[in-house]
Amino acid sequence: MTTAETEFADVLEAVRGVVPTLRENGRQAEQQRWIPEENLQLLDKAGVFRLATERRHGGLDASLAQQVEVLAEIARGCPSTGWVSAVWLASSWVARGHSPEAKEEIFATPSVRVSGVFSPVPTATLTPVDGGYLLNGTWKFNTGCRGADWNGMSATLTLPDGTAEEMATIVPISEFEFADDWHVSSVAATGSSTTTAKDVFVPTHRVQKLGVVMAGVESRSQPGRTDRDYSLGEFAVAQAVGVFLGIAQGALELFLERLPGRGIAYTAWSKQSEHPYTQIQVGTVAAKIAAARGLSAEVNDLVQRRADEGVELSVVEKGKVRGDSAYAMQLTREAVEILYNASGATGIQLSVPLQRFHRDIQGLSLHGLSLLSTNMEIYGRALLGLDADGAF
Repeated sequence: MTTAETEFADVLEAVRGVVPTLRENGRQAEQQRWIPEENLQLLDKAGVFRLATERRHGGLDASLAQQVEVLAEIARGCPSTGWVSAVWLASSWVARGHSPEAKEEIFATPSVRVSGVFSPVPTATLTPVDGGYLLNGTWKFNTGCRGADWNGMSATLTLPDGTAEEMATIVPISEFEFADDWHVSSVAATGSSTTTAKDVFVPTHRVQKLGVVMAGVESRSQPGRTDRDYSLGEFAVAQAVGVFLGIAQGALELFLERLPGRGIAYTAWSKQSEHPYTQIQVGTVAAKIAAARGLSAEVNDLVQRRADEGVELSVVEKGKVRGDSAYAMQLTREAVEILYNASGATGIQLSVPLQRFHRDIQGLSLHGLSLLSTNMEIYGRALLGLDADGAF
């Protein structure tokens, strides 16, 4: 193996080794509405937060497929920890679209954690001042902000001619205020609080056109930009599938662990595993997970090939990435639902991790970039030769 392959194998092995601890800490994570420090330290030591950093800055520059594989292992232990890791890695990749000067600051520590929100925020603004801008705004659903080093946020800059342009900023997380408003029934440990900036000064070199940091091949001409040419929308959706795969695989493992000795209440079946319907359910779940892995692998290969070739994904290919990724997520959600419904009344106890995996994958399925209907509409429009008519 090459040095890069060996380094990645070491990260993957280390992450697999801490899955039991991540799973054991799951209930504590949910109760405190943030990932336990032990989880973060274990993943940091494993090298997870170096995966999206360029090698020239001490990172591993892992491929999309490699990131998906690691995220699946993390989520197999703790869905919330997996989701936060995915957001930090995706946002770290976005940070690579900033100026060389900004990147020297951001990646001074290769194992960097970057959170961010790039959804439209009409109230977020940039005001020009000497040497930079003043950033003001409030951003909801800022996943991982409570443990991040940097925060990448979108904001609107009004140009002298009165037109508006969407910009991307990157700011130390310490410059933001956090609201204690993350009270949710799903992925509670992601700490996705609302963050606010009040007259935060951002130097010019840490402000970039939003289209540049989100773009694919058209960003290659940007000074200092040498990395893989992903487009953020397709990269983020394809990468997120890893979390869903991990949740489904973890749920299957948890179900099988509880099965020995369990009967079916109010029936003559003393061993649930001997009932044909249970056998059908487990087989169906395994097949759904395998099908989702197959879709994910095909998408990852397509995105990676186009990125490494420096060729922009076609409209239909972008639609395929969105559609196939969303369908893979749908399959994993269905798999977990089957397992939850087969777990009996005792499965609702908070001490049974499977119920948390079920709630978490339900919540993540509602994310705007995960939603099946949205992504299938985009895919269908692309196949029919119509404009995608959507963000990202």
